[in-house]
Amino acid sequence: MLSRAVLPLTRPNVLTSTVRASTISVAHSRWYAKSTKPKTPYKLPQSVKSANSEQSPKAPSQNDHSAEQAEFDTKAAPATEASETGSTAPQNYAPQKPLPDLTQGIPSTLAAELEAASKNRGSSKLNLTEDPSRAEDYDDGGRDIPNYESSLDRKRARMANLMYVLFLLAGAGGVAYLGRNWETEEEAKAHPDVPSGWGFGLMYNRAKARLGDITSYYKDPAFPKLLPDEDPNMRQPYTLVLSLEDLLVHSEWSREHGWRVAKRPGVDYFLRYLNQYYELVLFTSVPSMMADQVLRKLDPYRIIRWPLFREATKYKDGEYIKDLSYLNRDLSKVILIDTKEEHARLQPENAVILEKWLGDSKDKTLVGMIPFLEYIAGMGVEDVRPVIKSFEGTQIPVEFAKREKAMRERFEKELAEEQKKRPRSGLGSFASALGLKSTRTLDGEQSPSEGLAQGKMLWDQIRERGQKNYEMIEKEIRENGEKWLAEMAAEEEKARQEQMAMMKGSFTGMFGAGPKQ
Repeated sequence: MLSRAVLPLTRPNVLTSTVRASTISVAHSRWYAKSTKPKTPYKLPQSVKSANSEQSPKAPSQNDHSAEQAEFDTKAAPATEASETGSTAPQNYAPQKPLPDLTQGIPSTLAAELEAASKNRGSSKLNLTEDPSRAEDYDDGGRDIPNYESSLDRKRARMANLMYVLFLLAGAGGVAYLGRNWETEEEAKAHPDVPSGWGFGLMYNRAKARLGDITSYYKDPAFPKLLPDEDPNMRQPYTLVLSLEDLLVHSEWSREHGWRVAKRPGVDYFLRYLNQYYELVLFTSVPSMMADQVLRKLDPYRIIRWPLFREATKYKDGEYIKDLSYLNRDLSKVILIDTKEEHARLQPENAVILEKWLGDSKDKTLVGMIPFLEYIAGMGVEDVRPVIKSFEGTQIPVEFAKREKAMRERFEKELAEEQKKRPRSGLGSFASALGLKSTRTLDGEQSPSEGLAQGKMLWDQIRERGQKNYEMIEKEIRENGEKWLAEMAAEEEKARQEQMAMMKGSFTGMFGAGPKQ
């Protein structure tokens, strides 16, 4: 009995929780109905309206609370006609774009950003104080609003216009001044194609010529004559112009050693051997401050007679050109050996272009050029330009060796035929037929006729004479080379001291403390 009395007390209060749950669910339903209530009232169909109009309205009873409760209000139902009929309208979906291939990298979003910016361009005209919904009221129809111009801006514009006028007047005055007539006979002789006169074309040409004279100071060689006048008793009839960089020497830089300069194999033999035939001129586009130190090491005995540096070149179209017309020499007797065609742009017919030497210790190009150059000078060629033209597009040492071989074969054939015709007279008659007399030279050397009698061509005799002269030069250098170097060093020191004394005297003379007369 006691258990029956206690058991109801231990059971949970199901009724209370049920009432609370129902109360919460009802309150939640009312809140949801109010929050989801459509803004516009639901409109009944016309058929329903006509049916309801026929029936008399009923008065609401006291117990009918449907009008007061939101959950019973038909306006709160968010149902649509489509849901009532059970049919759904077709929906238009945007076509699915293909996904980017991320294995090829992240694609650019620039196109999408520009498209979004173009769509939102209309709202960019509004500022923070304007209403976006009234954008049409602020639209100016695409018209450009004139910029505000202050008085300071107008003053600057007037000053700019005034400066333009002044520059124009100054330019016209400068052209008129430069276009005046030639004042001296030297100017008129320097420009024979631009005579004096008061025509507009003549004034323009004179102004252009004077401006060219001003700019030529920086573009043309330092002197109109780079070499002194010829001395028939002291110079050879031919002039050989040599480049320095990548022809006689090669320079390179490394982190370990810095700048290093290598001398090409055979340079000493090349210079000392050809010195007897040519007036050697070094013509380089390297500045004198850099090239002079290299030249002192390369040619300590001054075999090269005239060194010319960048100051003697002509600057044109970004290149330093070696204009041979400034050498004061007959171009028919001038040969230029270089490694760049741009350097010989003005006189390509006088140039022999060789490949650059990049430091190969087994190179023999310079030594191979000696027979060709010796033949031109030894045979007394009147004009070197046609000879150089005949070797164009070939390797001169190889091509000259082929021609020499063919010439020797022809000489031996003619010599054999002459011996058959005149067996008794011997080779002396063959020499006399060529106009050569059997007389010895003043220095006791073999005459050309005697050489031909021994079966030697004139070319062979010239080469033998050249070898003897080279041996004499080498002997003089071995015996007197140190003496020559000491004398040159003493002369340089004496000239340096005289220059320092002159500079010191001019400096002290400015303050009245110069030497007394």
